[in-house]
Amino acid sequence: MSGLIETKLAEIGLSLPEPAAPVAAYVPAVEQNGFLHISGQLPFDENGDLMVGRLGEDRDIAFGEQAARACGVMLVAQMKAALGDLDRVERVVKLGVFVNSASNFTDQAQVANGASELMQEVFGDPGRHARSAVATPVLPLGVAVEIDAIVAVSDG
Repeated sequence: MSGLIETKLAEIGLSLPEPAAPVAAYVPAVEQNGFLHISGQLPFDENGDLMVGRLGEDRDIAFGEQAARACGVMLVAQMKAALGDLDRVERVVKLGVFVNSASNFTDQAQVANGASELMQEVFGDPGRHARSAVATPVLPLGVAVEIDAIVAVSDG
């Protein structure tokens, strides 16, 4: 039955943006052997502006969680673009969360929850996943968070 995840998106009031185009020599997603590998996604706010800054320096945990959620929204948009039907998502297998962090910032896991909780909200139990939450001193375009994903998918 098609459209279950689309219905869920509508129920939670989430409309997907246009998936972001690559900013370098790569593709947004590759489907291979039952898995969709999604390149790192950057956070855009409701105005379409990049969410920039460094956690623990000029941005707080709440901003980081919002940025991670925004990355999660873009991950779902990339899934939709690559798969055509979000009901093909069998499981979110793993998120790799990179947090632009000051040297004394240690709450990367809490920041990453912004995306993890979104995956569970959208996909239910299949949205529960393995995860890395890693500090980095800089990210492309100065963004606060970048997230990539591995998703198990059914045949289309």
